Amino acid sequence: MNNQIYKKLMRRCFSLAKKSKGQNMPNPFVGAIIYDEEKKEIISEGFHKKYGFNHAERNAILNSKKDVKNKTLIVNLEPCSHFGKTPPCADLIIEKGIKKVVVALNPKVHSQGIKKLQNAGVEVIEGILEKEAKELNKVFIKNILYKKPYVMLKTAATLDSKIANEKGESKWITGELSRAYVQKLRSQYCAIMTGSGTILKDNPNLNVRIKNKISPTRIIFDPNNKVSLDYNVFKNDGVRIILINNSKIKVPDYIKKIPYDGNFDNLFKTLFKLNIYSIMVEAGRGLNSLLIKNQQIDEINHFIAPKIFGSGINFVDDIICDNIDNCIKLEDIKIKRFKDDILINAKIKKR
Repeated sequence: MNNQIYKKLMRRCFSLAKKSKGQNMPNPFVGAIIYDEEKKEIISEGFHKKYGFNHAERNAILNSKKDVKNKTLIVNLEPCSHFGKTPPCADLIIEKGIKKVVVALNPKVHSQGIKKLQNAGVEVIEGILEKEAKELNKVFIKNILYKKPYVMLKTAATLDSKIANEKGESKWITGELSRAYVQKLRSQYCAIMTGSGTILKDNPNLNVRIKNKISPTRIIFDPNNKVSLDYNVFKNDGVRIILINNSKIKVPDYIKKIPYDGNFDNLFKTLFKLNIYSIMVEAGRGLNSLLIKNQQIDEINHFIAPKIFGSGINFVDDIICDNIDNCIKLEDIKIKRFKDDILINAKIKKR
C-alpha cells in the first residue's frame, strides 16, 4: 500500500478528531477510519466525541454497515489496551478480525495496545504523519507524561520587544485582527493565567468575547498578596477562578485559593490535579520571565506590531545569556500575518 494513501487517510482522521471540539478532554483527540484496501474505499468513520464515551476505533467499527474483517483501521493514536471508562479498543479490533492497523503516534506511554495487536497477528504500521499527530495532541502528551498542564505564553510587543511604553501604556500595541485571534486562542485553553502586576495595572476581565464560547478558568498568580478581591477577574460571573496566594485572606466559595511554595513544578502539578489541562499565559514581564527561566513554557505566540517605542517595558527581563549557545532557543517556527502585525508561533526547545 502506498504511504501517500495512508497520509491522506490520516489527515482525514485528524479532521474527524477535531469534531469533538474539546469535549474529549482530558482524553486525546482521536479519529478513526475503516478502509477497504481492495476496493480502495472508506467503509466507516468514527471519532472520540466526549470524555467517557466510546473511543474513535470502537465508533468506527460499530458505525460500519459492512463486515470489517480483513479490513484496515487508520487511527491517529495507538489503540488502548486497558479498561477505563470504556473497554479496550485493541481487544475489539482483534475480535472483529481487522488485519492491519495504521497508527500516526505511539506516545511511548503505554505501548501495550500495539504489542497486543502484533501478538494477535495484526499488522501494525506506525509513524504516519507523526509530527502532525503530536501537534494535534500536544496537550494530552504533556499531561500524560508529566502530570502537568500544557503552557502557552502569548505576548504582544513592538518591533523592539516593548509591551508598554515608559508610562506603562499598552493599549493597543497590536491591531484588531490580532486581538480577535487572541480571543480565539483563549477559547482553546482550559485556563488563562496572569500575574498580580497585570491585574493592578490593567484590571482585565480575562474572558472570551466570542458569541457562544465559554470563558476559561481564570488563574491569578499573586504570591506576594498584592491583589484585593474587587478587581474584574474576581467577579462572580460563573467562570471558575483560582487564586495563587499565600495570605490568610478568606475568599468566597466560587474562588479556589491555593498556596505557592516557590516551586513551579509543584504549582502546575497541583493545577493539573484541579483538572487544568492547558494554560494560556497573558502576563507582564515579571511572570513571563519567571516561567521562561523555570522552563515551564511549552509554546509561545509572539505578536510583533510595526512600531518602535525606544524606551519602555520589555516582555521579558532578568534572563541572562552569557553564551549564545546557551540561550533559550525556539523550534517548529510558524509565521502568520494579521494585516500589519506578524505572529511568530514556536515551541520552546527543551534544555
